[in-house]
Amino acid sequence: MYTIRKVLHPTDFSGEAAAAFRVACSLARQHDAELVVLHVIPPPITWGEAVARLPPDSYEEQLWREYLTPMQPTEPGVRLERRLGEGDPAKTFVDVAGELGCDLIVMGTHGRGAMGRLLMGSVADKVLRKAPCPVMTVRTTYPAGAEGRDRQEAASGAG
Repeated sequence: MYTIRKVLHPTDFSGEAAAAFRVACSLARQHDAELVVLHVIPPPITWGEAVARLPPDSYEEQLWREYLTPMQPTEPGVRLERRLGEGDPAKTFVDVAGELGCDLIVMGTHGRGAMGRLLMGSVADKVLRKAPCPVMTVRTTYPAGAEGRDRQEAASGAG
């Protein structure tokens, strides 16, 4: 049996991340595991010689005050650690998972298709490829027609 003692939940505070947080809390409770929530501030974006302005010094404080500190487990008895990092999000998620000895990463995904990944990249894809442990991705939306198929399969007893 695979033992899960520490679960990492990378978050960008999106709806997809919120759905994954609920799953991560449930798994942490079922396995009596610690849950680590990690948000990463990406590096400044550069265009040629122009650099996007860095966030004000109060930005980190605001993230803690408005987002990280208010996050509470959705399941009773879950031990929760909150972290804030800086750098490339995918690399930081993978590095922290290795440093902490995480047994599972549970993260949201926007569910973009191949073209979206090609044009924009995908943090979830990068984490899946390089993580030192299993990764579970959670979507909040389904492909067109999937809900209808689920209902049809449930009604027919298939699935």
